[in-house]
Amino acid sequence: MPNALPASINGRIIARLSAFRPRTLRARIAALFMALLAGVMAVTVGVAGSGVSLFAHAVAERDMSANARVFEQLIASRAGQLRDAASVVARDFGFREAFATNDRATLGSALASLGERSGAEVAAVVMLDGTVVTSPGAPALDGKALLPALDAGQGSGVIDLKGKLGLAVAAPIEIPDLAGWLILAQPLGTRDLEALGRLSAVPIKASVAPATTLAPAQRDLGLGRIGELETPQGRQLVRLSALPSLQRGIEPRLILSHSLDQAMEAYRALNAVLMGIALVGTLAGLWLALRIARSISRPLSQLAGAAQRYAGGTVSKVPVTGDAEVADLAQSFNAMVDAIEERERQIVHSALHDGLTTLPNRRFFIEKLDRAVARQMPTSRTMVVFVDLDNFKIINDTLGHPAGDALLRQAGQRLQERFPDHMVARFGGDEFGLLVTGLGESADPASMARTIHAALNDEVDIGGRTVQLSASFGVAVGPSDGATSDEILKNADLALYRAKSEGKGTYHFFEAALDEEARRRRQLELDLRSAVREGGFELHFQPLYSMAEQRLKGFEALIRWNHPERGLVSPAEFIPLAEETGLIVQIGEWVIRDACARAAAWPGHLSVAVNISPRQFTSPVLAQTIVQALAASGLPANRLELEITESIFIGNVERTLAMLHSLRGLGVRIALDDFGTGYSSLSYLRSFPFDKLKIDQSFVRDLGRDASAGAIIRAITTLAAALGIETLAEGVELESTMEALQREGCDLIQGYLVSRPVPDGAVPALITRLAGEAPHRAAAG
Repeated sequence: MPNALPASINGRIIARLSAFRPRTLRARIAALFMALLAGVMAVTVGVAGSGVSLFAHAVAERDMSANARVFEQLIASRAGQLRDAASVVARDFGFREAFATNDRATLGSALASLGERSGAEVAAVVMLDGTVVTSPGAPALDGKALLPALDAGQGSGVIDLKGKLGLAVAAPIEIPDLAGWLILAQPLGTRDLEALGRLSAVPIKASVAPATTLAPAQRDLGLGRIGELETPQGRQLVRLSALPSLQRGIEPRLILSHSLDQAMEAYRALNAVLMGIALVGTLAGLWLALRIARSISRPLSQLAGAAQRYAGGTVSKVPVTGDAEVADLAQSFNAMVDAIEERERQIVHSALHDGLTTLPNRRFFIEKLDRAVARQMPTSRTMVVFVDLDNFKIINDTLGHPAGDALLRQAGQRLQERFPDHMVARFGGDEFGLLVTGLGESADPASMARTIHAALNDEVDIGGRTVQLSASFGVAVGPSDGATSDEILKNADLALYRAKSEGKGTYHFFEAALDEEARRRRQLELDLRSAVREGGFELHFQPLYSMAEQRLKGFEALIRWNHPERGLVSPAEFIPLAEETGLIVQIGEWVIRDACARAAAWPGHLSVAVNISPRQFTSPVLAQTIVQALAASGLPANRLELEITESIFIGNVERTLAMLHSLRGLGVRIALDDFGTGYSSLSYLRSFPFDKLKIDQSFVRDLGRDASAGAIIRAITTLAAALGIETLAEGVELESTMEALQREGCDLIQGYLVSRPVPDGAVPALITRLAGEAPHRAAAG
């Protein structure tokens, strides 16, 4: 009965303790957090304390190793200084003469002087037989014990100086054969080693002793290793190094010691701080555990629902209860992360790659170029290649865009296959870039350029159809062609521009002259824009003379630009630039208006011919410009002749023919210029009845020298006559040429034989002179 009461009390206590077991998520989180925090703090303090001790020990060992090398280098440096001093004296003529004549007095004086100058305590001469001559007052040396090392050619080492070890150097005395050695020695005593120790970054005690005198514990350390020894002064880190010996029977050791207790002293306060931080952190953690546990369970359901809505992209509230809310939160969060990562991956890939070829795009290319330029040097060069496919628009227009896309993919693939380890990028349109980094001095960029040219100028198969792939490209190699990525890109672009100006399927390396040419071109473009705004152009007129009617038929309007600084600028220089910049449309509109206004003042039978550029021809306002010019000037439409070239037919032939018929509907005449030098397709003559064919001057000039030129002109005039089209020969300068053209049936001529182009003010006089006169007489007049 007495034992029943305690048993019942124990049972109730156990039951009540069981009742206090955390049952809610909030209580379990708080208890787990507090237990985990206490454990982490304890482990952290223990690991940190051990880490600090290990770190301090490692730092001390590292400092010991570093300073051991310093001691060895200082001893070697001192030996070098002594050796240099000894070598100078050993080669001195007076010293060798005293040595050869066995002049002991002179030798002693020289040795004493050498010892004072070099700071060596001992200066001596060792003969070949081991005999030693020392400076006055210097300790005697055992010459025979030195002979083995000296005979072996050893130049420095440790020797015995009356029971003390010293650093000695030997310089051979040759007169001219070896006759002995000059010895300089300096004791390695406590004072000297303390002086060396003061040069160390940490307090290190150094001593030199023979190996036979070392304590057993020191000998057990081994050479070059750092060991920990207990000494009366406390724990010491000790390192032994072997020093070279110049004397037989001596095994010198350099002993370095560093107090480990002194090295650890600086870290004791850190351990105390760690303990304090752990205590404060534990107390703070206990307080935070209660707050965190209380704040976690309340928004748990909302967080899980938010994670699901974020992953699904919709906003909705899904109530979640019970212990499963933590699992729901983790699952929802992981789904959100996966969705975000996938979307970001797609966004980043799309932002840095071309969708058609999957190659890197221009942005990615420039980012990598920036990094490459930052590391480039003459021995690690950066090569940038700008590639532009030739005639890509024609392929797109004739074969369709799918064929053009296939050609772009093949071009990129060919470059990637030739340069698998370098970046190939598509810049957009038909432009590609190649970046070669780390190009060594022996690498040959010209060979690589030939590889690119061979890859991009070849026949390719597109959908079972053979297509000629042609590309032009420019090359710039940094750092010689640019110290920044912008400069290298600009110079590669300049080289590409030069390559395309030289023809299709070519390449060009950047040259300094290209940059200067680009600056001149940019300035010319600025001046050209200014001339367009300010009306800096004027028209000259060249006669069109009918040989059949022996009279003037009209004039061709030729634009001239009188630059305020450069004078007259050749149309061959500024017209291509105007075409490229689009200014040719504005210039062409002005030419049409001004030419119509000038021609309106001429006699009614004279017409005016105006050149229409391919870019101007595609302008949607061309017909409107012509109508307005005719209306403003009052010039009849049949007195205006538009000269076009065969290049306008490249691309959409149906649209070109529709435009020509629309212009013909206005009443103007249409002439085909430079006939015979372009495509010269007879289908164009069948599809559109031109009013005039202008035979290119290259055939006219060869008329008297090349029989084929005459045959071509005869064929053109015969064909034109059959189709009811007039023919005009350009560039006629000789009367014999005119007579030959007349025999071949050519209707009209134009050239210096008739007249050079003249300003508008000279046209009336020219009309008067050509009235009733032969062309050669008018030209002579």
